[in-house]
Amino acid sequence: MPVSQRDVRNRIASVKNIQKITRAMEMVAAARLRRAEQRIEALRPYASAIRRMTRQAAEAAGHVPRLPILQERSEVGSVGLLLIAGDRGLAGAFNSNIVRAGVAAGREHGGDGREVAYYTSGRRPTSSLTFRGLEPRESFIGFSDRPAYADARGIAERVMAAYVDGEVDRVEVFYNGYISPISQVVTRETLLPLQQATVLEEESEEDSEQESSGPGALVEYEPDPEEILARLVPDYVEISIYRALLESTASEHGARMTAMRNASENAGTLIEDLTLEMNRARQAEITQEIMEVVAGAEGLAG
Repeated sequence: MPVSQRDVRNRIASVKNIQKITRAMEMVAAARLRRAEQRIEALRPYASAIRRMTRQAAEAAGHVPRLPILQERSEVGSVGLLLIAGDRGLAGAFNSNIVRAGVAAGREHGGDGREVAYYTSGRRPTSSLTFRGLEPRESFIGFSDRPAYADARGIAERVMAAYVDGEVDRVEVFYNGYISPISQVVTRETLLPLQQATVLEEESEEDSEQESSGPGALVEYEPDPEEILARLVPDYVEISIYRALLESTASEHGARMTAMRNASENAGTLIEDLTLEMNRARQAEITQEIMEVVAGAEGLAG
């Protein structure tokens, strides 16, 4: 049965309404992205400094003080995986990439005989894990659009308590690292124990440039490096999680802006196709009417 002009016209109107919504969402995401980028730029120097100070204090101490938060287990029997994503969808593969990476890491640890405990930040990873039958041990929701340092502190306190209490022997975090509005990379970091943490890995190019930009200096610690390290580790965990939250927020807005722009462009293409279809339907109706008129005239003439 041929499609009527009215049906096609209604479809065009519906697609145009959706296009208006996607364009509005793109503009909102772009505005929020600019603010998120500013917050990241303001935090990155401080976060890098905390990580560098923690690494230097660990090197100066020579050994890790005998504090529960700094004790490394001889055997890793359980791992806590913190997945940081968003509370909302309509952001392309932003949320699903984190869930896939976390689940893959869980299978990897499970294959090595380790128990896996999931912690989530965001409604989407929480619901996705629950749907897969992997109920998170604890979830934190409601602040993915604009996380505060207090939110990071709450998450840090919970994962540090789990580590100190022996619930987990290792803590890893997964989040979308922000590169640009159209590019986000899934990042996996080790938070605890400190001996295996990303902060003690080989210095990044950014840290090397910062440290080589000025003259070297002999650092004297007051009080002892051990005590300073014990104070820095909680700050390091908090700031690492806060940075991950901000990176994830910027990545989410960038992914949503890109997804909504693509949706708007696809809607425009669909409108063009439907307009052509409507013109063909109109032409077919006009042709049909002309044929009926001609047939009627011939009938009267006969």
